[in-house]
Amino acid sequence: MSAGTAAVDRGTAPHLRRLYFVRFGFAIVWAGLLAATASTVTPLAIALLVLYPVFDVAAAVVDARSSNGVKPGLYVNIAISLLAAIGLAVAASSGNPGVLRVWGAWAILSGLVQLVVGLTRRALGGQWPMIISGAISTVAGVSFILQAGQQGAGLSTLAGYATLGGIFFLVSALRLGRAAKA
Repeated sequence: MSAGTAAVDRGTAPHLRRLYFVRFGFAIVWAGLLAATASTVTPLAIALLVLYPVFDVAAAVVDARSSNGVKPGLYVNIAISLLAAIGLAVAASSGNPGVLRVWGAWAILSGLVQLVVGLTRRALGGQWPMIISGAISTVAGVSFILQAGQQGAGLSTLAGYATLGGIFFLVSALRLGRAAKA
């Protein structure tokens, strides 16, 4: 690692670590609320569904303000998540299959972005969980789209998806802390 990279790491890693802890907490709380309310598409479920990508936008904005070198990927993620929030609000009127299709498309695209950003940040340390999470998100997105075509498709799998994503943020935050001490 060069001196220039080390300076960037000391500045970026602590911000990223805090952001990852916040993202973990949000994902776990959100997943619990969705699991408790998403048996049908209700106004509360719609609000939760739209809130998740809106929170992703806010997190990407915070990340972009404190990060160097990955801003184009974060800007792409902001655009994708804004479109997802709008798409989910519209798709909710058509029921669970529409929501699953939009969520699936968002999971695929944002997963690919997360994978690329994680690969770009490998030198920071603690990014392998983000890389793995991006790959899993891409695969999960395909499964949501396929699930949408099945009879009785439900939204509870989205809570599991968010929980797993939150755990990956937690692991990455913990690994970033170890990398900073090393």
